[in-house]
This record gives sequence, C-alpha cells and structure tokens, in this order.
Amino acid sequence: MCKGLAALPHTCLERAKEIKTKLGTLLQKPDSAIDFIIPYPEKPEKPPKAQKPSPEEALQWRDSLEKLLQNPYGLASFRSFLRSEFSEENVEFWVACEDYKKTKSPVKMAEKAKKIYEEFIQTEAPKEVNIDHFTKAVTMQNLVEPSPTSFDMAQKRIFALMEKDSLPRFVRSEFYQELIK
Repeated sequence: MCKGLAALPHTCLERAKEIKTKLGTLLQKPDSAIDFIIPYPEKPEKPPKAQKPSPEEALQWRDSLEKLLQNPYGLASFRSFLRSEFSEENVEFWVACEDYKKTKSPVKMAEKAKKIYEEFIQTEAPKEVNIDHFTKAVTMQNLVEPSPTSFDMAQKRIFALMEKDSLPRFVRSEFYQELIK
C-alpha cells in the first residue's frame, strides 16, 4: 500500500498505475448509446430569473461558500464568474460530485465515476482539477469499488481551494457588488 511517509515515491507511482489499470478495466463497458448520456449539465447555466436573492442573503455568501453553493442563483452566479476567469473546472467538479453522491444505481454510479475521473481527475484531463498526488491516489483507490464517498477527499480539497481563492475574488467582483446593493 502507498500510505504514510514510509512509502517510496516510485512505489506510489507503481501503485497509482496499477489502480488506474484496474479502474479502467472495472469501468469498461460495451459500446452503446450510454456513452452519449451526460449525467450532469454541460450547458452554461443562467441564474434563475425568479429567485434573485435579497442583498442580505447575498451578503451571507461572503462568509460561507456552502451557503453560496446551496443557493441556485448563487451557484449559477459563481459559475458564471469563474467561467469569465476561465477557471470553472473546480465548481463543475464540485457539482458533478454532488450529483454523483445522489446516484443510487451501482451501474450508473460506476459510469458517473468514470466520467468524473476522465473529465476532472486523470492527468491531462480536459478540466483537470488541481489536487495533490496523495488525494489523487486515494481517489483512484476509492474508485476500484465506487461508492457515494469515492470523491469525498478530492471534493473537500477543491471546496477548500474555492473557499480560499475563488470566493474572495467573486466577492470583490462587480457582479457580486451589484447584488448586495
């Protein structure tokens, strides 16, 4: 196992490659129309028209990324802001993980796990999120037998990154400043 400081770097790399191979084998599926099913929205999201928050509610978002992400208008606004900065992969990963955790069917869970892995986790993924090697290795190990908690560590790391980096920039943005007036 690749645990703790006692593990040699090349051993971790070998273990990660082994897990990646097993994951690929586990998640292989026959060619079918299922490859065209997208488990979460890919289209740009517009803020819902009817539920614009009060300035008081929007003010709470400064101190709580969780409240911002739980509010449909807040989430859409945050996504739009990050898209304008070409850095929306983190919030898209977080949303994909939230959707994944609600999946009941083991077959659908494995399909979504593969899609999330290929889109956000694997090296050179189209929307690769910035997670450390240990988190990536743990996530890959978790995907050998997908469960609702397979992406929890990576999702927590990305949440912390957004809370520390993206949220303060969003709060300083002109769009957010308009919401709190």
